[in-house]
Amino acid sequence: MKPKVIIHNAVSVDGEIRGFDVDLGLHYKIAGTFKPDIHLVGSQTFKQGIKQFVGETPKETEQDFYKAEIKRGDKRPYWVIVDSRGSLRGLLHILRRSEYCKDIAILVCKTTPKYYLKYLKERNYTYLVAGDFKVDFKKAFTILQKKYRAKTILSDAGPTLNSILLEKGLANEISLLVVPVVVGKKDLNVFETLRAKVKLQLKSCKNVGKGYAWLTYKISQR
Repeated sequence: MKPKVIIHNAVSVDGEIRGFDVDLGLHYKIAGTFKPDIHLVGSQTFKQGIKQFVGETPKETEQDFYKAEIKRGDKRPYWVIVDSRGSLRGLLHILRRSEYCKDIAILVCKTTPKYYLKYLKERNYTYLVAGDFKVDFKKAFTILQKKYRAKTILSDAGPTLNSILLEKGLANEISLLVVPVVVGKKDLNVFETLRAKVKLQLKSCKNVGKGYAWLTYKISQR
């Protein structure tokens, strides 16, 4: 049985994903209601998150070279980062320190730079090879299902990954936390690279406080 895949994003009223502040506590609280086994994040989304919420990159410490001990009963998801080009070299320790995940893994492909794989090995990061020249998500989800017994994968990424999951027919639901703000100028729309129309069925619309609305949609068969 294939894992259930949910696209989850915080967006402005006009569908942008940048240029405004987000209540991260609420964002991750809602993400947690899906009880995901895997939290999938794109490398560019991670970089943008560092820029917006972290600022200056903290230096690595000796502890950053080792995996944290996973205690029995830890219900936090594994965070899986899509980074076949090695763009997060020198940054992954920030995510490893996060209180929202119990461990991280990196999705790479057969042409991922060797220096990046060396960097991952030296720091005891799990990396999973899926695809030849770029990450094959169908193959990747099969690997994640087997390795982590993943039943639910929640993708919290940008328009490129969102569009791939929709165009490949790999996503089952869309979850949008709508922030009470209009960005106005075009910056980065949540589905701006999508090339084909996707029909949706509204599942729920909830007022979650502070002016935020939470919309969930089931993706219809094309």
